[in-house]
Amino acid sequence: MVLAAGAGRRLRPYTDHLPKALVPVDGDTTILDIVLRNLAAVDVPDVVVIVGYAAQEVAERGSDLEKRHGVHLTLVHNDRAEEWNNAYSLWLGRSYFAEGVLLANGDTVHPASVQQKLLAARGNVGGSGLLLAVDEAKRLAEEEMKVALDERGTVRRITKRMPPAEAYGEYIGVTLIEPAVANPLAEALEATWRRDPDLYYEDGYQELVDRGGEVAIAPIGGLDWVEVDDHDDLRRAREIACRC
Repeated sequence: MVLAAGAGRRLRPYTDHLPKALVPVDGDTTILDIVLRNLAAVDVPDVVVIVGYAAQEVAERGSDLEKRHGVHLTLVHNDRAEEWNNAYSLWLGRSYFAEGVLLANGDTVHPASVQQKLLAARGNVGGSGLLLAVDEAKRLAEEEMKVALDERGTVRRITKRMPPAEAYGEYIGVTLIEPAVANPLAEALEATWRRDPDLYYEDGYQELVDRGGEVAIAPIGGLDWVEVDDHDDLRRAREIACRC
């Protein structure tokens, strides 16, 4: 599953008519191309893409993307994408959770080894229904989606509003959702966006933790990755993309 509904206003003029996921980062290779390539590399051929802003641009490229990466795309439209935050976007994909999902943000450039690490860690996290890819090596600042762990090594807190010194690392926008957590996660996400539609889906993860759910992590070490929010990030993404 790929979250690709956002407008990416800080990347204008690239996003004047394109969603952020379709911004090129290596020749004509887009962020979405890299995400789909990563999923195909770990034998995930069926991909749900949550679209919103400029959704027709993804739809028009759908057949080409399927042929290029050997995947089958299903588009789910978020009609509130330009008003609400992404807790609602992820909730819209809830009917697919029971099949098991590898979730990736549509604005993150990273190698397929991130997905490989998540899948390899499945048997080592007990009964956790969610497994988050976390960069434990990066120096943290204020904007990052930070993660703090409890004494068992599972997620105690996930938020941007955490002092960097309290954090174990940064969640990089890639999650393994196990079928067993499908209903509790959908309920936590719904409670989150109904409380405040401007909240992130990671706030839904926090809601799940607060309700007694267990969220585990898979450290990614020193892998190169970047969340593409602005033009500086885009320059970094272009450096990374040519090596992915």
